[in-house]
Amino acid sequence: MTLHTHDVVPRPNWTAPPGKPPLSSRMMRATWRGLPAKQHEVGWERGLVVPAADGSPLLTDHYFPRTKGDFPTLLVRSPYGRGLPWSPLYGLLFAEQGFHVVLQSCRGTSGSGGRFDLWRNEPADGRAAVSWLREQPWFTGTLGTIGPSYLGYVQWALALDPPPELKAMVVQVGMHDPHSFFHAGGALNLENALVSGAGITFQHQGLAPMLKATLRLHRRLREITTARPLRRAYESAFGEVPWLDDVMTHPDADDPYWLGTSLGEAAERLSVPTSLITGWHDALADQTFEQYGRLRRAGCETALLVGPWTHTSALQQGWPEVFSESLAWLRAHLCDDPAGLRAQPVRVHVGGESAWRDLDDWPPVPVTTAWFPAVNGTLTQQTPTGSTPLTSFRYDPADPTPSLGGPLLSRGAGPRDNSALEAREDVLTFTTPPLTEPVDVLGPVSARLRISTDTGYADVFARLCDVDAQSRSTNVCDGLARLQTAGQAPSEVTVPMSSTAHRFAAGHRIRLQVSGGAHPRYARNPGTGEPSVEATSLMPVRITLHTGSALALPQGAQVRSSSASDHPTPRQQTETETEAETKE
Repeated sequence: MTLHTHDVVPRPNWTAPPGKPPLSSRMMRATWRGLPAKQHEVGWERGLVVPAADGSPLLTDHYFPRTKGDFPTLLVRSPYGRGLPWSPLYGLLFAEQGFHVVLQSCRGTSGSGGRFDLWRNEPADGRAAVSWLREQPWFTGTLGTIGPSYLGYVQWALALDPPPELKAMVVQVGMHDPHSFFHAGGALNLENALVSGAGITFQHQGLAPMLKATLRLHRRLREITTARPLRRAYESAFGEVPWLDDVMTHPDADDPYWLGTSLGEAAERLSVPTSLITGWHDALADQTFEQYGRLRRAGCETALLVGPWTHTSALQQGWPEVFSESLAWLRAHLCDDPAGLRAQPVRVHVGGESAWRDLDDWPPVPVTTAWFPAVNGTLTQQTPTGSTPLTSFRYDPADPTPSLGGPLLSRGAGPRDNSALEAREDVLTFTTPPLTEPVDVLGPVSARLRISTDTGYADVFARLCDVDAQSRSTNVCDGLARLQTAGQAPSEVTVPMSSTAHRFAAGHRIRLQVSGGAHPRYARNPGTGEPSVEATSLMPVRITLHTGSALALPQGAQVRSSSASDHPTPRQQTETETEAETKE
């Protein structure tokens, strides 16, 4: 890591310029409930020009408290524009709480000069933004970063060689590895790739272009995702998008195209206190858990909040909790005010009982138990004998098994009733009898499946579901693996199914769901050995599941989860503090 030296020179008196935040931001702010009371009136400097590393002009907005005094600075760099929702979410709300907020459009977006080249320019341009900050009379030398998704990626880019002023980071539903987002288990994350294409290409152009692009994609989704070949079929909705074609046609993580795009190494040596926030159905949840593990191993101070959210709902329904968690972290590390920090570093929402649980670490140290698919669709803890076929099904890529819910960027993400999906002939289910006592699952879930095929080419999708007393089957977590089998002999494949914190209540049943895909969430396997993006022909495959397959569940101790009254959520804690201050 490069060592920096920088002397903070005495700052001249700074007089706040005139200007109120945009009306649209103030109107959106007025609709939010459950947020801490405003502490400062907010001013706004619009369209400041900040030089990028190559000299390109980067348009930048500055939000600030209209109060005399010194305040720390938050740097927010985004390729999605500086208007809604970023202006009220970050510029207005955090300036109200006593921060200078610098909201900058990445190179080549929303009026900034230069060419937007995903992932390539962020480390250098982040350092250039900090160099500009050092020249501002209101900059105190205390800096934090915050933001979600790609706005999290730019934080990791700055953390590769963190400036000495960087004292805290808040990465919300954030990315550090583009390849693993676009390609999981050997398959293209098709639907999320298309939604990303719409967001990155059109959101910075304004609300109307973004809405039109989203509607075009929704109307043409089936046409686009079933096209043969799949490559560039998205152009009917977006036009030509070279970077999207690049990510779809480079599935191999070792391809030179991806060289230098993963920023995971930043967490391996980071000492900047970092708060991580995700949701159980966030499309980037696994990357957040990976970031947390690396930071902990590096000895970096870190905290983790995992709520019952998707990638987008974390900033919508979950925003009061996310905002309060973020604010408490920033106050602690930028303002020397640790009062809002919780005693334990990890807080997770436990599904199945709608309660929060505070933990010392993630994952906890549970006992991993094996549950075995058996004849007649049962799921049992009795170890099977022999290696005979259990059952089989036919997967037809011309009529692919549809995706339902889960970690999507689009509408329909999250938990859903799987009953109709499980009625299909190409979906296997294995289910326990009703549980006599609750079963807590906390940690990473996986399925070790013994599979054979008649063609040699197949995907296998595994999903954990909670079946209630009314037989409603709700997805908890899942994953997919692409396999190539040798002949018709069974091969063993492990399907990572992400992580969860979920209580299966007494009277409920645990279900393992197995199928040959989840389309269009994942690009369908053509069954021919051709790349999914280039395939022009399709071949059905018969997939056989053999005994010896197992579902691995990290079962936690039967510890009572904290209720809202036992341990307040970050949002409730802030509200309680506000009430106390009001009474005083």
